[in-house]
Amino acid sequence: MNLMSQHTQRIDAICAAAPVIPVLKLDNAEQALGVCTALVKGGLKVLEITLRNDYGLQAIKQISEALPDAIVGAGTVTTPEQYEACIEAGADFIVSPGATPSLLAYGAQASIPLLPGVASVSEAMAGMELGYERFKLFPAVVVGGVDLLKAFYGPLANLKFCPTGGVKPNTAEQFLELPNVMCVGGTWLTPSDKVSQQDWAGIEALAQQASQLDFQK
Repeated sequence: MNLMSQHTQRIDAICAAAPVIPVLKLDNAEQALGVCTALVKGGLKVLEITLRNDYGLQAIKQISEALPDAIVGAGTVTTPEQYEACIEAGADFIVSPGATPSLLAYGAQASIPLLPGVASVSEAMAGMELGYERFKLFPAVVVGGVDLLKAFYGPLANLKFCPTGGVKPNTAEQFLELPNVMCVGGTWLTPSDKVSQQDWAGIEALAQQASQLDFQK
């Protein structure tokens, strides 16, 4: 089995672990541990910790060490240099908002898999040329959402997606019903009021609800 086939299998296993991947921007150690512990206790063990602020990389290292049951993804990765830094921090997989030729090439030979972001058939086909078959659709709702993924399925039936961006609890199931959707990514599991109030029980309850969404095809 070649490396890209191994990467595809690994992404499939990660996305099969939970119907929703929480997309997180974590500001400090206390917040990171509280949020991620609550999500994992609620049944969502796959986490996407983004590099949208200065603490992102440190949060990946912290949570990888503190929560061994968690599967820690690094999100908002846009360069090979960031990719390498996330590997060193202990990330299990990489997620990007889009895909440049250099990022796709780096991911194709890296030790952990890349889930590259795409918004069109052409972008998905560019990934296919390097062996990618699993993608993040971003920003999912803005670029066409459920209807776009239905249209993708005809010519690109072998591809599967994790729609992220604008997905809400009331639309998540519409995405999860599609044959080419593995799971969805969402920010609704960590509302700012619950995070600021350190309402970890409230976040755990939201995670429990999300973990019950039906996504097994």
